[in-house]
Amino acid sequence: MRYEMMFPHQLRQALKQNRPAVLPVGVLEYHAEHCVLGVDTLLVIRALELLEKELDLVLFPPFYYGAASYVVEPPENNGTVQVGAPALLEFARPLFASLLRVGFRNIHLFIHHQSENFADGMPTDLAFKLAARQATFEFLEKQRGENWWGDPAMRDYYQRNEAGANPFNWIRVHPFMSAEAQARYPIDHAGRQETSLMLAFCPEGVDDTRRRAAKKWYSASAGQADLKYGRAARRLILDGMRRALQGAA
Repeated sequence: MRYEMMFPHQLRQALKQNRPAVLPVGVLEYHAEHCVLGVDTLLVIRALELLEKELDLVLFPPFYYGAASYVVEPPENNGTVQVGAPALLEFARPLFASLLRVGFRNIHLFIHHQSENFADGMPTDLAFKLAARQATFEFLEKQRGENWWGDPAMRDYYQRNEAGANPFNWIRVHPFMSAEAQARYPIDHAGRQETSLMLAFCPEGVDDTRRRAAKKWYSASAGQADLKYGRAARRLILDGMRRALQGAA
Protein backbone atom coordinates (compact mmCIF):
# COMPACT_ATOMS: atom_id res chain seq x y z
CA MET A 1 0.00 0.00 0.00
CA ARG A 2 1.29 3.45 -0.91
CA TYR A 3 1.86 5.63 2.13
CA GLU A 4 0.54 8.76 0.46
CA MET A 5 -2.73 6.95 -0.36
CA MET A 6 -3.36 5.54 3.12
CA PHE A 7 -6.21 6.67 5.32
CA PRO A 8 -5.37 7.10 9.03
CA HIS A 9 -7.21 3.94 10.03
CA GLN A 10 -5.18 1.98 7.45
CA LEU A 11 -1.97 3.46 8.80
CA ARG A 12 -2.89 2.47 12.36
CA GLN A 13 -3.60 -1.09 11.24
CA ALA A 14 -0.24 -1.28 9.46
CA LEU A 15 1.54 -0.02 12.58
CA LYS A 16 -0.31 -2.49 14.79
CA GLN A 17 0.74 -5.35 12.50
CA ASN A 18 4.30 -3.97 12.26
CA ARG A 19 4.25 -4.29 8.49
CA PRO A 20 7.50 -3.61 6.60
CA ALA A 21 7.63 0.01 5.49
CA VAL A 22 9.94 0.49 2.52
CA LEU A 23 11.72 3.46 0.99
CA PRO A 24 13.34 3.09 -2.45
CA VAL A 25 16.51 5.22 -2.58
CA GLY A 26 18.50 6.03 -5.69
CA VAL A 27 19.96 8.63 -8.00
CA LEU A 28 19.46 10.35 -11.31
CA GLU A 29 22.55 9.51 -13.35
CA TYR A 30 23.75 9.20 -16.92
CA HIS A 31 23.55 5.55 -18.01
CA ALA A 32 24.97 5.80 -21.53
CA GLU A 33 22.77 6.76 -24.47
CA HIS A 34 20.46 3.76 -24.35
CA CYS A 35 19.11 3.93 -20.77
CA VAL A 36 16.99 6.49 -18.96
CA LEU A 37 18.45 8.60 -16.16
CA GLY A 38 16.50 6.94 -13.36
CA VAL A 39 17.89 3.40 -13.78
CA ASP A 40 19.22 2.94 -10.25
CA THR A 41 15.99 4.07 -8.62
CA LEU A 42 13.55 2.59 -11.12
CA LEU A 43 14.95 -0.90 -10.65
CA VAL A 44 14.22 -0.72 -6.92
CA ILE A 45 10.77 0.78 -7.45
CA ARG A 46 9.71 -1.83 -9.99
CA ALA A 47 10.96 -4.67 -7.79
CA LEU A 48 8.99 -3.36 -4.82
CA GLU A 49 5.89 -2.95 -6.97
CA LEU A 50 6.12 -6.67 -7.75
CA LEU A 51 6.62 -7.57 -4.08
CA GLU A 52 3.73 -5.32 -3.08
CA LYS A 53 1.41 -7.72 -4.87
CA GLU A 54 2.35 -10.59 -2.57
CA LEU A 55 3.47 -8.98 0.70
CA ASP A 56 1.74 -6.54 3.04
CA LEU A 57 4.05 -3.58 2.54
CA VAL A 58 3.87 0.14 3.13
CA LEU A 59 5.66 1.87 0.25
CA PHE A 60 6.99 5.37 0.81
CA PRO A 61 7.40 7.73 -2.16
CA PRO A 62 10.83 7.05 -3.72
CA PHE A 63 13.85 9.26 -3.11
CA TYR A 64 15.75 9.93 -6.35
CA TYR A 65 18.27 12.54 -5.23
CA GLY A 66 21.23 10.57 -3.87
CA ALA A 67 24.96 11.08 -4.29
CA ALA A 68 25.39 10.11 -7.93
CA SER A 69 28.82 11.76 -8.38
CA TYR A 70 30.21 12.85 -11.74
CA VAL A 71 32.69 9.99 -12.17
CA VAL A 72 30.91 8.57 -15.22
CA GLU A 73 30.29 11.73 -17.27
CA PRO A 74 29.98 15.46 -16.53
CA PRO A 75 26.42 16.60 -15.85
CA GLU A 76 26.25 19.14 -18.66
CA ASN A 77 23.93 17.80 -21.38
CA ASN A 78 24.07 14.34 -19.74
CA GLY A 79 21.68 14.78 -16.83
CA THR A 80 23.41 13.47 -13.69
CA VAL A 81 22.11 15.12 -10.50
CA GLN A 82 24.55 15.11 -7.58
CA VAL A 83 23.53 15.74 -3.96
CA GLY A 84 26.38 15.24 -1.50
CA ALA A 85 26.31 12.98 1.55
CA PRO A 86 26.17 15.83 4.12
CA ALA A 87 22.90 17.08 2.60
CA LEU A 88 21.53 13.53 2.50
CA LEU A 89 22.36 13.09 6.17
CA GLU A 90 20.59 16.33 7.07
CA PHE A 91 17.53 15.18 5.10
CA ALA A 92 17.41 11.58 6.28
CA ARG A 93 17.86 12.15 10.02
CA PRO A 94 14.65 14.20 10.49
CA LEU A 95 12.84 11.92 8.06
CA PHE A 96 13.65 8.89 10.18
CA ALA A 97 12.88 10.76 13.38
CA SER A 98 9.44 11.58 12.00
CA LEU A 99 8.75 8.01 10.89
CA LEU A 100 9.71 6.71 14.33
CA ARG A 101 7.35 9.22 15.94
CA VAL A 102 4.55 8.09 13.63
CA GLY A 103 5.11 4.62 15.04
CA PHE A 104 7.06 2.67 12.44
CA ARG A 105 9.44 0.03 13.83
CA ASN A 106 10.07 -2.03 10.69
CA ILE A 107 11.58 0.41 8.17
CA HIS A 108 13.63 -0.78 5.19
CA LEU A 109 15.61 1.04 2.53
CA PHE A 110 16.87 -0.55 -0.68
CA ILE A 111 19.73 1.03 -2.64
CA HIS A 112 21.18 -0.09 -5.96
CA HIS A 113 23.57 2.76 -6.79
CA GLN A 114 27.21 1.76 -6.09
CA SER A 115 26.01 -1.18 -4.01
CA GLU A 116 28.80 -3.43 -5.27
CA ASN A 117 30.71 -1.58 -2.52
CA PHE A 118 27.88 -1.84 0.01
CA ALA A 119 29.89 -3.77 2.63
CA ASP A 120 32.39 -0.90 2.96
CA GLY A 121 29.86 1.79 2.16
CA MET A 122 29.49 4.56 -0.39
CA PRO A 123 28.22 8.12 0.12
CA THR A 124 24.50 7.50 -0.32
CA ASP A 125 24.12 4.36 1.76
CA LEU A 126 26.55 5.61 4.43
CA ALA A 127 24.59 8.84 4.84
CA PHE A 128 21.31 6.99 5.29
CA LYS A 129 22.87 4.41 7.62
CA LEU A 130 24.37 7.11 9.84
CA ALA A 131 21.10 9.06 9.83
CA ALA A 132 19.25 5.91 10.89
CA ARG A 133 21.58 5.38 13.85
CA GLN A 134 21.47 9.02 14.91
CA ALA A 135 17.69 9.22 14.66
CA THR A 136 17.29 6.00 16.65
CA PHE A 137 19.65 7.15 19.42
CA GLU A 138 17.86 10.51 19.65
CA PHE A 139 14.45 8.86 19.72
CA LEU A 140 15.46 6.41 22.46
CA GLU A 141 16.93 9.19 24.59
CA LYS A 142 13.74 11.24 24.29
CA GLN A 143 11.53 8.27 25.09
CA ARG A 144 13.63 6.59 27.78
CA GLY A 145 16.07 9.21 29.06
CA GLU A 146 19.77 9.68 28.39
CA ASN A 147 20.84 6.74 30.52
CA TRP A 148 18.25 4.37 29.12
CA TRP A 149 20.73 1.58 28.41
CA GLY A 150 22.24 1.64 31.91
CA ASP A 151 18.86 1.54 33.63
CA PRO A 152 18.27 -1.66 35.66
CA ALA A 153 15.19 -2.31 33.55
CA MET A 154 17.53 -3.00 30.63
CA ARG A 155 19.39 -5.86 32.32
CA ASP A 156 17.93 -8.26 29.72
CA TYR A 157 18.91 -6.01 26.76
CA TYR A 158 21.00 -8.65 25.01
CA GLN A 159 18.37 -11.33 25.52
CA ARG A 160 15.77 -8.98 24.00
CA ASN A 161 18.03 -8.43 21.01
CA GLU A 162 18.34 -12.16 20.43
CA ALA A 163 14.54 -12.36 20.54
CA GLY A 164 14.29 -9.73 17.80
CA ALA A 165 13.64 -6.61 19.88
CA ASN A 166 16.82 -4.72 18.92
CA PRO A 167 15.84 -1.04 18.43
CA PHE A 168 18.76 -0.60 16.03
CA ASN A 169 16.92 -2.89 13.64
CA TRP A 170 13.98 -0.51 13.45
CA ILE A 171 15.60 1.05 10.37
CA ARG A 172 17.60 -1.20 8.03
CA VAL A 173 19.44 -0.33 4.84
CA HIS A 174 19.86 -3.08 2.23
CA PRO A 175 21.56 -3.42 -1.13
CA PHE A 176 19.12 -4.00 -3.97
CA MET A 177 21.10 -7.10 -4.94
CA SER A 178 22.12 -9.62 -2.29
CA ALA A 179 25.69 -10.93 -2.19
CA GLU A 180 24.48 -14.11 -3.89
CA ALA A 181 22.77 -12.16 -6.69
CA GLN A 182 25.83 -9.98 -7.23
CA ALA A 183 28.10 -13.03 -7.41
CA ARG A 184 25.96 -14.65 -10.09
CA TYR A 185 25.07 -11.47 -11.96
CA PRO A 186 27.95 -8.99 -11.38
CA ILE A 187 26.97 -5.34 -11.33
CA ASP A 188 28.05 -3.10 -14.18
CA HIS A 189 27.07 0.36 -15.41
CA ALA A 190 24.66 0.30 -18.33
CA GLY A 191 26.36 -2.83 -19.69
CA ARG A 192 24.94 -6.29 -20.19
CA GLN A 193 23.88 -6.83 -16.59
CA GLU A 194 22.21 -3.53 -15.82
CA THR A 195 20.61 -3.24 -19.26
CA SER A 196 19.25 -6.78 -18.89
CA LEU A 197 17.78 -5.82 -15.51
CA MET A 198 16.08 -2.86 -17.11
CA LEU A 199 14.67 -5.11 -19.84
CA ALA A 200 13.23 -7.35 -17.11
CA PHE A 201 12.01 -4.67 -14.69
CA CYS A 202 11.48 -1.53 -16.78
CA PRO A 203 11.73 -2.24 -20.53
CA GLU A 204 10.42 1.18 -21.52
CA GLY A 205 13.61 2.60 -20.02
CA VAL A 206 15.82 1.04 -22.72
CA ASP A 207 16.28 2.36 -26.26
CA ASP A 208 17.02 -0.81 -28.18
CA THR A 209 18.53 0.91 -31.21
CA ARG A 210 21.00 2.86 -29.09
CA ARG A 211 21.67 -0.20 -26.92
CA ARG A 212 23.02 -2.13 -29.89
CA ALA A 213 25.24 0.81 -30.84
CA ALA A 214 26.67 1.48 -27.35
CA LYS A 215 30.33 2.49 -27.57
CA LYS A 216 31.44 3.63 -24.12
CA TRP A 217 33.78 1.11 -22.50
CA TYR A 218 31.41 0.62 -19.58
CA SER A 219 28.35 0.14 -21.77
CA ALA A 220 29.85 -1.69 -24.76
CA SER A 221 28.48 -5.02 -23.50
CA ALA A 222 24.90 -3.66 -23.55
CA GLY A 223 24.49 -5.20 -26.99
CA GLN A 224 24.67 -8.60 -25.27
CA ALA A 225 21.83 -7.79 -22.90
CA ASP A 226 18.85 -10.11 -23.10
CA LEU A 227 15.54 -10.62 -21.36
CA LYS A 228 16.24 -14.21 -20.29
CA TYR A 229 19.38 -13.14 -18.40
CA GLY A 230 17.50 -10.24 -16.85
CA ARG A 231 14.59 -12.38 -15.72
CA ALA A 232 16.89 -14.95 -14.13
CA ALA A 233 18.62 -12.16 -12.20
CA ARG A 234 15.24 -10.67 -11.28
CA ARG A 235 14.13 -13.91 -9.63
CA LEU A 236 17.22 -14.01 -7.45
CA ILE A 237 16.97 -10.31 -6.58
CA LEU A 238 13.34 -10.65 -5.53
CA ASP A 239 14.17 -13.69 -3.39
CA GLY A 240 16.83 -11.67 -1.55
CA MET A 241 14.48 -8.75 -1.02
CA ARG A 242 11.78 -11.06 0.33
CA ARG A 243 14.23 -12.49 2.86
CA ALA A 244 15.29 -9.02 3.93
CA LEU A 245 11.71 -7.84 4.39
CA GLN A 246 10.71 -11.00 6.24
CA GLY A 247 13.68 -10.78 8.61
CA ALA A 248 15.75 -13.68 7.24
CA ALA A 249 18.56 -11.54 5.80
